[in-house]
Amino acid sequence: MKKALLAGAALNLVFAGTAFADITIGVAGPMTGQYASFGEQLRIGAEQAVADINEAGGVNGEMLQLSVGDDACDPKQAVAVANNFAGEGVPFVAGHFCSGSSIPASQVYADELIVQISPASTNPKFTDDRPGEGIFRVCGRDDQQGEVAGNYIAENFPDAKVAIINDKTAYGKGLADETQKAFEAAGGEPVLVEAYTAGEKDYTSLVTKLKQAGVNLLYIGGYHTEAGLMARQMREQGMDTVIMSGDALVTDEYWAITGDAGEGTLMTFSPDPRKNEAAAPVVQKLEEEGKTAEGYVLYTYAAIQAWADAANAAGSTEYDAVVKALDDGDFDTVIGNLSFDDKGDVTLPGYVMYEWSDGEYGQLQSASMSGDDSMSKDDGAMEEQSN
Repeated sequence: MKKALLAGAALNLVFAGTAFADITIGVAGPMTGQYASFGEQLRIGAEQAVADINEAGGVNGEMLQLSVGDDACDPKQAVAVANNFAGEGVPFVAGHFCSGSSIPASQVYADELIVQISPASTNPKFTDDRPGEGIFRVCGRDDQQGEVAGNYIAENFPDAKVAIINDKTAYGKGLADETQKAFEAAGGEPVLVEAYTAGEKDYTSLVTKLKQAGVNLLYIGGYHTEAGLMARQMREQGMDTVIMSGDALVTDEYWAITGDAGEGTLMTFSPDPRKNEAAAPVVQKLEEEGKTAEGYVLYTYAAIQAWADAANAAGSTEYDAVVKALDDGDFDTVIGNLSFDDKGDVTLPGYVMYEWSDGEYGQLQSASMSGDDSMSKDDGAMEEQSN
């Protein structure tokens, strides 16, 4: 009996040791709410990355487990999610999606020595003012995205009456401000600059104002839900105004909202990562399972790839060792070979222009990339951005 008890205790220790050996990492984004389609993109990418890394042997021989945090794109909820991750002892978080969530959450991660790599937060302040050296992103910046959009408008719509509006969020206002800055630097002058309230359903008064001003091109600094509603309501008032926005329209849900009213909508996004040779096996797996690889799915996968490769290179998940490996390393990911500069920004091809047509978005071949065609090494970053 005594031998049996000892054997059972030993077996329990083995199981406890196995559980303890697992590494829990986090992914955070809007898993609920009006931007939940983007949270779903982050979750799908994270789940697939964890599965593939575990299948290949894990990180330093230990298996990964995934903890999912729902911030609903709300700053206060994002901080709560970050604190929950700290309580779980995670060494790394892939997230958040909204800049307004990533920026306040980054303070928690810096204080708790948790590496954060955002797949999607594009506001320059996220890295310009990062509170710790463990804050990174694998996406571009709004000053680069806005440069492409503003120059594109000036070059392709020289005689248009242009309006620029924003939803007052860190992402939407920051992107609209950068687009306006580039547009005006190229000689343009908007006829209307205005803010709107996210989450509303009726934009009739705004649409009427745009119609009275004879707006030919509307640039929307905001998310797909409001942009989609505006597109429908503009068409209902007989307006054929061209709609342009940013990377927050890279979701099929935009067309689900607009239907044919979304035809011809323009948006900026990075070169489609689904076309990368390294992404092909991952895209195939996702499609076979009936999952999407659109938008920021592969960016989330790449964020986890980079962290895992850095941890393997460091031989540890310890904060300082991994940060050094991220600073010093080059990483082969599904979105391309990348490295990080001294701000935590990524070196990858810049933004290009896309157009929505027949329910799908495709890259316009004539659209040029930002600056030096790289998402990083941008010393001319804006010092001031709105939260």
